Amino acid sequence: MKAKVAVLAVAGLLATGLTACSSGSSGPATAPEDVAFEGRGPITYVQGKDNSGKLQGLLDQWNADHPGEEVTMIELSTEPDQQRQSMIQNAETKSDAYCTLSVDNVWVAEFAANQWILPIPEEEMSKEKFLEPVWNTGLYRDQLYAVPHGSDGALLYYRTDLLEQAGYDHAPATWDEMDEMCEAVRALPGQENIACYAGQFAKYEGLTVNVDELIHSAGGQMIDPTTGQVVVDSPEAREGLQVVADWIDEGKIAMEALNYKEEDGRNAFQSGKVLFLRNWPYVYSLVQNDAPEIKFDVAPLPGFKEGETGASSLGGHNVAISPFCENKATALDFVKFYTSEEAQTYLLREASLAPVWGSVYDDPANIEQYPYLPTLKESIEAAYPRPQVPNYGDVTAAIQDATFPVFKGEISADEGISQLAAKLSELTGQ
Repeated sequence: MKAKVAVLAVAGLLATGLTACSSGSSGPATAPEDVAFEGRGPITYVQGKDNSGKLQGLLDQWNADHPGEEVTMIELSTEPDQQRQSMIQNAETKSDAYCTLSVDNVWVAEFAANQWILPIPEEEMSKEKFLEPVWNTGLYRDQLYAVPHGSDGALLYYRTDLLEQAGYDHAPATWDEMDEMCEAVRALPGQENIACYAGQFAKYEGLTVNVDELIHSAGGQMIDPTTGQVVVDSPEAREGLQVVADWIDEGKIAMEALNYKEEDGRNAFQSGKVLFLRNWPYVYSLVQNDAPEIKFDVAPLPGFKEGETGASSLGGHNVAISPFCENKATALDFVKFYTSEEAQTYLLREASLAPVWGSVYDDPANIEQYPYLPTLKESIEAAYPRPQVPNYGDVTAAIQDATFPVFKGEISADEGISQLAAKLSELTGQ
């Protein structure tokens, strides 16, 4: 992709992490049974640290048009687990300090089940404008609790210059083809030690995301979203883990990648250490501007069989309203503003956030500036959410505890999957 993309900073590293522990709450917070969206006046908007530095500009637009109903942004930690705990603590103390909240989409079930966020009237929102998989992340028991304001889908970054030297003019469609291409690149002078692949394999939420993608890409899943049954004990799930374990054992994935989070992988890719990288869209403009000598493109994640594209985990954040917010009428209007097409376009162009409206992806002007948008839309539309359960903190910890030792070579994929199935069954009561 030759098009020049403007410098865009990381905006919260969407979907990159959650907590690996449970909330520790003793029970649901008290919330009104019949929600009355009343009260107008100043409100707060709470999210993780705005690394882009651009979100205040959007809030300034709201504040200019709503005197007396200004919104103040409260920035929390850069670490998602700390963000989550701060929001939970605010709810458990019934504080009105936090009014509107940017919650990771896999927190929605937990926050809704504990009544830490309010049900939102669906008729107030433009449901038909949202990408369907993204919209569904805001639902709990078929009720809307959080409206998506930023999505995310994984992309496969690959070195077009090195692949061309090795005789390839396309991205790999499968893991086998990726293996073949890497061997060809490693045969080039000076590329003998390049790592074939990197993802996010450190023991944090990124590991859960990557494992979830591997299992879905291989044709498996962890928890059946329809029945709630634990179904991770399958040949497909084992295959998904085994391929990465084998690549690490064979040196195709560097051992240091077991410590990689998003930025570690980006730095390795743009410094020439990695041929193929699984990461989020925010990486695109950063690599293009920080390392213009690196020639690359993006594609959907590779599948395990011919004709089957790999499956992304569906990342993103949704905006919700605290039951203890005083000015709920203002809060509801702000949610509509913050999730509008105009706001989506601003967040794409200024903060590199993946849109939630289909029309923003299809706008020719946006595609010209951000050539990866069609691939990203394809990734999001085919993505799967991580397990949507009220005790997500315990579930993601179980996933990490069972799979990290597999990648370290301490236990087999069979053992890891068996342990994971037993723990998930215990946590879900299935």
